[in-house]
Amino acid sequence: MSGTLFIVTAPSGAGKTTLVRELLVRDPQVQLSVSYTTRPPRAGEQDGREYHFVDVATFRTLRDKGEFIEWAEVHGNYYASSRVWLHEQTTAGRDILLEIDWQGAQQVRKVFPDAVGIFLLPPSMDELERRLRGRGTDSDEVIARRLLGARGEMRHVGEFDYVIINNQLSDALDDLVAVVRAARLRYANQHARHPAYFDFLEKD
Repeated sequence: MSGTLFIVTAPSGAGKTTLVRELLVRDPQVQLSVSYTTRPPRAGEQDGREYHFVDVATFRTLRDKGEFIEWAEVHGNYYASSRVWLHEQTTAGRDILLEIDWQGAQQVRKVFPDAVGIFLLPPSMDELERRLRGRGTDSDEVIARRLLGARGEMRHVGEFDYVIINNQLSDALDDLVAVVRAARLRYANQHARHPAYFDFLEKD
């Protein structure tokens, strides 16, 4: 039996964290992959829940040992996903969701070519800037850097299977849930989850 690997990518401020959190509530069959990062925890974050928080030396050691399926440097911090853990979970039939950038998505597809790529877009660059400023956590310089980075990230949207424009959160969430459910109904997935049924159909 094989689970589905979902890749969700979005520029900072597009609402990815909120949408993923709500998806996990709406569809408990989906499990979030906990990535490794060298950035410090934010208020309320716990090691092993939001991320595995490690220092740069530990991160590089794990990377060099081949632990990661993908890794990238984003805004001066390293992020990565565990290769071994993803194989174990999907082989056991569990649906796993990865929150990674477009570079990581490219790396993951080399190992998981059937992964379902979902790109979340803001309704406009003006709205993205408004959301970033509304956080009240970043300086003008950081916001300008994030907006410039977002433009570059969004140019890779064509590499993904599905595109969701997050204008209204409730609509975007419905779209995200629909993509997950539709992916489970692909022939290969149904065959893997119900082998006896399809073996019966394929008999002469």
